[in-house]
Amino acid sequence: MTVKQLSTLTAANQRLTEFAKVVNGQQPVRKVKSNEVLRTGIDLGTSSIVLTVLDEANQPLYGAFEYDHAVRDGIIVNFIESVQILKRLKAKAERVLGVELVTACGAVPPGTGEGSSRIVTNVIEAADFICQQIVDEPTAAAEFLHIETGTVVDIGGGTTGISTFKNGKLMEVLDEPTGGFHMSLVLAGSRHIDSDKAELIKRDPEMESEVFAVIRPVVEKMATITRTMVKTEIPLPIIVVGGAINFKDFIPTFSKSLKLPAEKPVYPQFVTPLGIAMYDKKNRSTKDRD
Repeated sequence: MTVKQLSTLTAANQRLTEFAKVVNGQQPVRKVKSNEVLRTGIDLGTSSIVLTVLDEANQPLYGAFEYDHAVRDGIIVNFIESVQILKRLKAKAERVLGVELVTACGAVPPGTGEGSSRIVTNVIEAADFICQQIVDEPTAAAEFLHIETGTVVDIGGGTTGISTFKNGKLMEVLDEPTGGFHMSLVLAGSRHIDSDKAELIKRDPEMESEVFAVIRPVVEKMATITRTMVKTEIPLPIIVVGGAINFKDFIPTFSKSLKLPAEKPVYPQFVTPLGIAMYDKKNRSTKDRD
C-alpha cells in the first residue's frame, strides 16, 4: 500500500474503533444537538440488520444491530420480520439520541435488480423512514473507506460483492452468491446439524480454528470469484470487508488464493453499514424529543 492509502485505512480504522465502542450501547459518541442534521444507514443483511447514524461530517454517532433470519442470499424472505426489527432499532436509536430519525438509505448486493431495491425501500419506509437512496453494498463500503483507486470485496451473508475503482471512478460492480451463509452450510454438512446451529458455532471464538479448517474451501472460492470475475487487472489495494471475514486466517488464505495482497479494516462488519449512511445527504431537520 502507498503511504496515502495506508493513511486512509488508518483513519478508517480509528472511526471504526470509536463506532464499535457504542454499538448496541446506551450512549451516542457525543450529545446530539437539537435540529442537527443526521445521516442514517440501514443494512438488511443475511445474518443481522444494522442501523448506523452519522453526523453531517460523516463521523459515527450511534449504531445497533439485531441478528435475524429475514434475509437469504441478499434477498428479503420475511418482510414483516425485517420491518419489526428495524422499527425496534429505530425506536432505540431515537431514545438514545433524543431526536427523531426521519430519512435513511439502504443497500443491496450488486446485480440483484430493481425488484430487490424496491423491497428494501419498502422495508425502510414501512419502518417510518423516508428512503433517500439504495446503493450497492461494496460501493457503499468504498465510500466509507475513501477509496479512489482500488478494489473492495464485500463478503456478505449471501454474496461476494466486488467494486473496482480507478482515479475516483467506479469501473466495475460484480456479485456472486457465495457468502457467510454458505460457510454455515458447509459447516452444517460436516457436522450433520442444521444451519442455525452451525451459524452459532461459526461465531464462537473458541471454535475458530476448528471451524476455519472446514470452511477454508469457501474462502478460497471467494478469492477465485474475485480473481476471475474482474475483467481487467485488479486495482490495488484490495480491501475485504464484511462480518463473515472475522477469522484470523481469512485474509492470509484469501490473499494466497487471489495471488494478490489483501487487507481488512478493524471491525470489517461495520464498514458497509457506515458507508450506506454516507449516502443520506439530503438536508432535513430532526425533532427535539426532550
